[in-house]
Amino acid sequence: MARMPNRGSPSVNLIDSEAESLTNLALGAANSMPQVSELLLGEIARAQTHRVEQIPPDVVTMHSSVEFIDEASGIERTVQIVYPAQADIGAGQISILTPIAAGLIGLREGQSISWPDREGRKRRLTIVKVTQPTRI
Repeated sequence: MARMPNRGSPSVNLIDSEAESLTNLALGAANSMPQVSELLLGEIARAQTHRVEQIPPDVVTMHSSVEFIDEASGIERTVQIVYPAQADIGAGQISILTPIAAGLIGLREGQSISWPDREGRKRRLTIVKVTQPTRI
């Protein structure tokens, strides 16, 4: 069973409709990807939800571009968090069903989180910048 983030984890904010979609996605992935499913469900459970027009602009949402730094390596990356069918690593689009995306969703610029990578090693990720998608 995957370990949940520490109680001292930063606050999480989600768009209400995305929280519902992500819950369904995580539950659907519970058998094939139990660790990521559990991590994502844990983040959703502790999140404050908002209507789309009320979400602060510096919060990571689905389709946001996120610039973050891996504190251990000093490597800075920019990715867009997308649904699994839209994932394209070469284009910098990572699935929400990856440990990094599940850890970044709902965080704000300047927040950090200690999060397991695919090998289970803890990494401290800090959000540098969030760019929101155009919403209709």
